[in-house]
Amino acid sequence: FINTNHFILYIITFVIGLPANLLALCAFSVKIHSKPLPTDILLLNLTVSDLLFLLILPLKMHEAASGMKWTLPSFLCSITSFTFFSTIYSSSLLLMAVSVVRYVGVAFPITYHQLLKPVYTIVASAVIWIISAAHCSITFITVHHPSLANKNSSVCYENFTEKQLEVLLPVRLEFFFVLCLIPLIVCVYCYVSCIWFLYTRPRISSMQKQKAIGMALGTLAVFLICVLPYNLSHLLGYFQHKSPEWRYYTLLLSTCNSCIDPIIFYFSSSIFRCTSKKSIFRKRGRAVIELQSSATQPSMKFTVTPV
Repeated sequence: FINTNHFILYIITFVIGLPANLLALCAFSVKIHSKPLPTDILLLNLTVSDLLFLLILPLKMHEAASGMKWTLPSFLCSITSFTFFSTIYSSSLLLMAVSVVRYVGVAFPITYHQLLKPVYTIVASAVIWIISAAHCSITFITVHHPSLANKNSSVCYENFTEKQLEVLLPVRLEFFFVLCLIPLIVCVYCYVSCIWFLYTRPRISSMQKQKAIGMALGTLAVFLICVLPYNLSHLLGYFQHKSPEWRYYTLLLSTCNSCIDPIIFYFSSSIFRCTSKKSIFRKRGRAVIELQSSATQPSMKFTVTPV
């Protein structure tokens, strides 16, 4: 029988998330061709991650329509699981990278200006994709390794055997610390620091400060709603030596990720954008340095330009 709750949630996510992320993809593609900033490149990667997730969502709809039984070829189950989990973790790492870029831009504007070359952000994005893919390759190992494969299973990446759990549970515990907890702590520190910096600058408008808070809360919402509950199941499952029964419901929360991210795209592309005046630094002479970046400093004038 069809699993109605799962099926409806998948459809809502697909209907809302696909057009929102396609619009974001077009917007960031245009911006990158004109004058790419580090945040634009990171958010473009985040958009691609969400679109990859949305592409495999029809397979999850088919699974829900089949009563949570996997009736498609087994290789599609592996591809679906790998894409599902790797996009979740690539999103968390990319959001962490965005928070670090914002923090550097606010706290160290000169350093930020020196790191504006796109190659740095492209390399960072590639590393994030590699880390996420390498970790989530466990979905292939668990299902297809000769000593671990469970050919009698009729579900997709569920109901693991004891041998599978012996390999999977320690890996999940590492997922919790490396791909969830550390990015969450970094994001909280960076955004709290950014908000503090902005509120200590009297020339920055209250609207700009409110948008900074909105971006911080939006990013935090992704972690608290879409990432943390599922990863807490890893932590609890390791000590219980089994997958918690409520684990699958936390995966449903993870599907909301592709709907929340476009909200963060808006705040991230509009906040901290500025047009800076010439800043003159004197040291044994006179040098004029013109900063054209999205970083902030006390003498800069902010202008909000939504995506």
